[in-house]
Amino acid sequence: MQASLSANFTRADIAAFSYGLASIAFFSLSLLLLSNWRARRQARSLSLACVLTSIWASAMVGLAVGERAVSIPSDLLEILRSGAWITFLLLMLKLPAPRLRLLLLAVIILSVMQLVASTLASQRATALPASMAIIAMRLMLAVFGMLLVEQLYRNTPARERWNIKFACIGIGGLFVYDFYLYSDALLFRHVNGDIWAARGLVNALTAPLLAVSAARNPVWALGLSVSRQMMLRSAALIGSAVYLLAMASSAYYVRYVGGAWGAVMQLVCLFGAMILLAGLLFSGTLRAKLKVLINKHFYNAIFDYRQEWLRFTRSLSEDGPALAERTVQAMAQLVESPAGALWIRREGGRCEPVASWNMAPQSGVALVEDAFFQYLEATQWVINLAECVQQPQRYGGLRLPEWLHGSPRSGSELWLVVPLVLHGSLFGFVALARPRATISLNWEVTDLLKIAGSQAASYLAHRESANSLAVARQFESFNRMSTFIVHDLKNLVFQLSLLLNNAKKHKDKPEFQQDMLETLDHSVKKMTLLLQKMSRGEALEVAAPLLIEQLLTQAVLAKAAAKPAPVLEIKDPGLTVMANWARLERVLGHIIQNAIEATAQDGRVRVRLLREQQTAVVELNDNGQGMSAAFMRERLFKPFESTKVAGMGIGVFESREYIQEVGGQLEVVSEPAVGTTFRVILPLHVDMAAVDTAAVDTAAPQAR
Repeated sequence: MQASLSANFTRADIAAFSYGLASIAFFSLSLLLLSNWRARRQARSLSLACVLTSIWASAMVGLAVGERAVSIPSDLLEILRSGAWITFLLLMLKLPAPRLRLLLLAVIILSVMQLVASTLASQRATALPASMAIIAMRLMLAVFGMLLVEQLYRNTPARERWNIKFACIGIGGLFVYDFYLYSDALLFRHVNGDIWAARGLVNALTAPLLAVSAARNPVWALGLSVSRQMMLRSAALIGSAVYLLAMASSAYYVRYVGGAWGAVMQLVCLFGAMILLAGLLFSGTLRAKLKVLINKHFYNAIFDYRQEWLRFTRSLSEDGPALAERTVQAMAQLVESPAGALWIRREGGRCEPVASWNMAPQSGVALVEDAFFQYLEATQWVINLAECVQQPQRYGGLRLPEWLHGSPRSGSELWLVVPLVLHGSLFGFVALARPRATISLNWEVTDLLKIAGSQAASYLAHRESANSLAVARQFESFNRMSTFIVHDLKNLVFQLSLLLNNAKKHKDKPEFQQDMLETLDHSVKKMTLLLQKMSRGEALEVAAPLLIEQLLTQAVLAKAAAKPAPVLEIKDPGLTVMANWARLERVLGHIIQNAIEATAQDGRVRVRLLREQQTAVVELNDNGQGMSAAFMRERLFKPFESTKVAGMGIGVFESREYIQEVGGQLEVVSEPAVGTTFRVILPLHVDMAAVDTAAVDTAAPQAR
């Protein structure tokens, strides 16, 4: 049997397998570390050491199968591998820069000497002395590496050794085995083939230890994270390997001392060990205890908070109307709950169900004055419903509402109530169904649920505010339109009242009768437009090119019966602007009306149209009572501020708003007891401005 095994598996095969496993182990570790290559010097150095170890182990595989061409490259790679691990240890020690450079220089010199000796060893005449020199120098590097590991562990504060102890064991194991290999070689003047073949397996066993330390230590690799599933499987694999090694050693001892029964007892012992191992691996209790052990000693938290928070925030921030349902789903996924429902506080002191996920729509309503709502708002606790029913003293004797106990009609048995707290007040709550797997409701789970509830409350409140704001804007638009319409009706009523008062004195005059008919016709048209505006909205007020002198003529004629009557002066005729006729007429008419009301009957109101560059300017000047600078600064353009008894205070505000809307400006110059001048500056229509500019450019050469 032994002869058969020897024929099938030679020492070269075992060595190739050994170093191949080491290459795979360190290559896998380097992939984890390379994702954080640019983090810090320690992370880069550790990654480089793992990569070089993987390449070195691959070269050893070639050397084991008889590829002599890789002899010198393998020597170079071994030098680089040992130097990389020593460099990593030196960086971890955080030595002063001069001392660090000196030690690194010594390592480089020793490595160069090894390379020279390796080159000389390839010559037959100096093979043995050079080989002994290489072994001696590698032994020195191993001793130096062990000293650095010891210094690193000793100089690390006790509270931080938890982070590096597995790394010290792993890297120390590499150098200790090298020390064992080369001290034996130096003693017997040749490298022991069995010790050399086992070196790859020993190196492979150190890779998981380095992975655990890298996951624990943020200085090495901030982004490295070994999943709990991978850690559980690795722990089971390592435990199985250790167990099989122990059983194999026991079987070898049994064979060695067992005499004739030794071979039989060895097979029985190995087979029994494998059966026992299979039974342990398939034991659910053992796996559960192992999982608890890993979570307790290898991880600080139950949850991977980064992944959980990214997923939770992404679920809430997705675009779409079903935010409430997505909130329930995101909360439920934190604790593996299959269903849930959401209640939100509304006006009127009611907390109503608004959404459900994988659950029938709920009908229960929590009133603000109920003990349940008051308790939830005061304590902001996550309530375990079953525990509250069985042990109400833990919740201050709280009695739950009947609809919250869960029933077949509700679609699922409710398990938890999570408060949604916003600015210290209860915005609502989420009720979750019992999870698929048993979850211990400890402080870590409840804290995560509470902070997630606060985050969800902010998103839901933002959506509620956005909906309320949209409704408020609709009402604001309607109210603003109504206010302007009422203002226009007031002006029409004033005109008709003035017409009625003058009719008592001048009703027999043909001129007054004609003017009265024109005023009535204008008022009817204005009221018709107002009615159309109220029924169809602002869409009627579409801007179009218009001759502003015609609009001013009509606006001044509408005020011709007033005292003082406004006087129109057209200095630059033919000016076209882009505006809505009715709206601009209302604006200019309001300014003219204000000038008339602010001026004595024997005073003067003048309307003047002129052009300034690419703008049309309407100047409305009066010699009335004027305004103070404080009034113009604080009250003139403020809506709903008026000095008139029946005024509404929105005329000047509306005028400035519309003038700015069409791209113009409204300027005011006034002095008390002297008068006021309004300047309405409107941009000329584009086509007209372009034609005038072209005409000026054409005429310019002739003028020159």
